[in-house]
Amino acid sequence: MSKILMVVSAATTLPLADGSAHPTGYWAEEVAASHRTLTEAGATVDIATPAGARPTVDALSLSEQGGVSAADAAEYEAYLAGIADELAAPLPLSGVTLEGYDAIYVPGGHAPMADLAQDADLGRLLNEADARNMPVVALCHGVAGLLSATRADGGFTFAGRSLTSFTDEEENQGGLGANTPYFVESRLRERGALVRTGAPWSSTVVVDGNLITGQNPQSSTATAESLLKALAV
Repeated sequence: MSKILMVVSAATTLPLADGSAHPTGYWAEEVAASHRTLTEAGATVDIATPAGARPTVDALSLSEQGGVSAADAAEYEAYLAGIADELAAPLPLSGVTLEGYDAIYVPGGHAPMADLAQDADLGRLLNEADARNMPVVALCHGVAGLLSATRADGGFTFAGRSLTSFTDEEENQGGLGANTPYFVESRLRERGALVRTGAPWSSTVVVDGNLITGQNPQSSTATAESLLKALAV
């Protein structure tokens, strides 16, 4: 049975370009659909956050304003309620080692842009996982978490690797637009990643060796399924 470390942002606000604070959190579908797909296949999923803080779901991810139907929102909310105890007491990232784990999985929501993108503990784990050729999985804005991983020379650990993320086009169409503090796709390109994108809002997954990335919430299930395939669960 595979054991997966799911690293979830604990940020509740994201500082925007205009200086205001945007309420945020993890995106419901990305945690719920990913967790369900993995555990239904028999995998064990441990949830970790910076400082072991309880993560907050982004209210937009459970509303039609966020492009989520009432039926889907009810489904995600019910699933999250079923894992409420796990979400209420996550592991603190600072105390996590990779011993016993088979993969790292980082879901999104805008929140990872505020904390995981600069989190030294996540960077440590990502570097170790990549050195071990362990699957490193990131989804949507969760791909910003990869930015925490740097080499000894200061370069980006995943420079030269093919990946995808929430795209600049999607951010302009249905995200924060010009008020975003930075565009994840553009920042990854600046750091040397080879970003491959699908059509906006399409289920798109890019696999480059042990690195598996999904473009957006619509890619949640396919991203988790790609990890299961890599683990042969």
